Amino acid sequence: MKCLRAAVPRVGRAVRLAVRRGHRKSRRVLTFGLPTVWGAAAITYKLTCPLAQQNGLGARVASSAVFFAVGTGLIVHVRRALLRELRQARQVAGAAQRALLRPLPPRIGGLTVAAAQMSADRGATIGGDLYEAVATEHGVRVVMGDVRGHGLAAIGTAAAVLGSFREAVHDEPDLAGVLRRLDRAFARHLRERTERDGTAAEEFVTVLLLEIGGDGELRALNCGHPWPYLLSGSRVESLSSADPLPPLGPFPLPCDLSGLHRGHLLPDETLVLHTDGAEDARDAHGRFFSLPEVLREASRSAPNGVLGAVFDSLRNHTGGTPTDDVALLVLRNERQHPSTSGARGTAPPATMHPQPTTHL
Repeated sequence: MKCLRAAVPRVGRAVRLAVRRGHRKSRRVLTFGLPTVWGAAAITYKLTCPLAQQNGLGARVASSAVFFAVGTGLIVHVRRALLRELRQARQVAGAAQRALLRPLPPRIGGLTVAAAQMSADRGATIGGDLYEAVATEHGVRVVMGDVRGHGLAAIGTAAAVLGSFREAVHDEPDLAGVLRRLDRAFARHLRERTERDGTAAEEFVTVLLLEIGGDGELRALNCGHPWPYLLSGSRVESLSSADPLPPLGPFPLPCDLSGLHRGHLLPDETLVLHTDGAEDARDAHGRFFSLPEVLREASRSAPNGVLGAVFDSLRNHTGGTPTDDVALLVLRNERQHPSTSGARGTAPPATMHPQPTTHL
């Protein structure tokens, strides 16, 4: 009896494998067999049918109809095969996107979150832009990055950076340590890629790291990436005017990575992180896309509404799809504080901002 019970799962697996093999064989038969049958039928008609040997108008019309039907059948068959391959490729791309740019939860550490990416490659769902937000004991940590180039060729680099970030944010007590971990992972990826195919010599990636503390304190490190926009009421302003560090890759990181404090994200304020594909997008007349203007109009919307407004405006501005990958990450502070006195950029008194409860 025990042997029978143990054999049942193996038999089930064998049956499933046999069915899958049968499906694959039937697909191959349909892919190659039908065109062969149609071609053989057309050749047989031409060589053996008496009507095909005649030169009259009726015979020519009949022959043309036969070959037209054969040609139409071949075209339809090829089209169906290509559509089937396209569906399979999109399923694979969708699975890769979910693994690389994992869907973010709607709320992280008391922040409402929304993120999306638009690839410049037609038919591709992922590209060289990367983002992630993680709640840690040090606060909510966020990364936004842009790999040199766009589309499928940049996926490996984006995966290396994101994988390092997802581990480092929990291990490193400060952002400087996280950035150094990303830099080492990226350098290791470049070495391995160069040894493999010799195509990574000029690779680089821009990276913006943010840390939002429990009291809304903002800390940031920027390596060649556009600064995010801060939405407060109807006001839209850049989070910082400081020059960023060089991108990861061409130059080593400086020894001193201090000066991280960038003010506070107060309740009901929103941060919009973006890649340069948004502001570099041009219309048919060469005019750049005005991201601050669109954000000003959508400043009172929920994060998902901000995303929709920006992407709709981008499509209208470019007449379709931008020429570069575009990624957006919107963070809105939904935490409640009893008071928000104090100037921006200066930490308010501790008595005015007790540590809020974290909502996961």
